Amino acid sequence: MNVLLSPQPPVFPHLHEASRLSPQRTLSPMHPMMGRKRKADEDGDETMSPTNSPAISARPLIRASKKARSNEVIGRPLTLPRLLETLDTQQLRSVLERICEQHPAIGHEVVSDAPRPSVSSTLEILQGYKNRLNDAVPYGESSPEYTYYRVKDALVALIEALSDFTPQFLPPIEMQPTKSLEFLHGATDFIHDLPNWEALPYRHHKENAYEEISRAWALVINEAAKRAGGFNLYSGGWDQTLTRHNERSGGRLGSAMAAMANSVGWMDPAQSQVASEQSSILNQLMSGTYGAPVRVGPW
Repeated sequence: MNVLLSPQPPVFPHLHEASRLSPQRTLSPMHPMMGRKRKADEDGDETMSPTNSPAISARPLIRASKKARSNEVIGRPLTLPRLLETLDTQQLRSVLERICEQHPAIGHEVVSDAPRPSVSSTLEILQGYKNRLNDAVPYGESSPEYTYYRVKDALVALIEALSDFTPQFLPPIEMQPTKSLEFLHGATDFIHDLPNWEALPYRHHKENAYEEISRAWALVINEAAKRAGGFNLYSGGWDQTLTRHNERSGGRLGSAMAAMANSVGWMDPAQSQVASEQSSILNQLMSGTYGAPVRVGPW
């Protein structure tokens, strides 16, 4: 009766043993699989091994390199090379002139180191002055007074440029007569194209320009005559070139023609006659024949 009334449940040993986890078996040190490494071809693809998986393998963490941080972004002036890139020719010239005026030593160094202007580049500059003069001429019919005051500034600018550039191509600065004569040839053409006015107050610009260029021709011709008796003047046809300029000027290149006659007269007798017929600008003014056409050569 005690068995039937016992509150404890019956114990079945075999049920408890079945629910227990069996301990893991360990291989003995002598087991043939211990210590043996399998080859990649035994496992198939080596890349499929868990130890080679990108998700499992330990890789060093690559961090993005940080750039060295500079100061805060603020406004700052351009560097000199970048600033010079932004300046056009006129702006750069103005800046350079102002610096040279403030520092004469720098101006002297610029004059000493700058390359000398060529004949073609100088004539191109003069052509620019001439273009501005042509642009200043008023359209249609206008009085000489109105036209003169419209073109006066451009006219004076061209004449002053001629007066400044001409000495650069004269001896002793330029000792090659050919270069000097080439420049004078082009410069004289610019003077021919200056406006002609009947009123004397408006004519003095062109008259003075002819007088200065005539003296320049004479200086170069006399210098060239010292070399081979002026043969290069005759062989280069400069005597004929000067003759045409003198005709176009209305005989205003008297001093130049006289110098040419003295230099090549022994080669061309006609030049001696020209020298006797031509007179200086002063003599023409005194005699009242200034500006009258003068017959030159056989024409």
